[in-house]
Amino acid sequence: MDDMQSPRKPVWRTPAGAFMLVAGLVGLYYLLTEHLTHVTQAIPYLFLLACPLMHLFGHHHGGHHGHSQDEQDKR
Repeated sequence: MDDMQSPRKPVWRTPAGAFMLVAGLVGLYYLLTEHLTHVTQAIPYLFLLACPLMHLFGHHHGGHHGHSQDEQDKR
C-alpha cells in the first residue's frame, strides 16, 4: 500500500541521479574540448557520406515516376 500512496521521484532528482547527470556533463565537456578538432576535420567527409545516402533514400517520396497510387491501381 505504501507504493500506491507515495509517488516515486524521477531518477535525476535522486542524489545518485544528480551525480550521474553532473558526471556525464563534465565528461561530455572534456570529450568535446579534447576532440573537437577531430570532429571538425570529419565534417567534410560526413557531407560526402550524406550524398549517397540521400540519393538512395531520397527517391522514395511520392509515387514512382510521378504516378500516384490510384493510377497504378487502375492499370
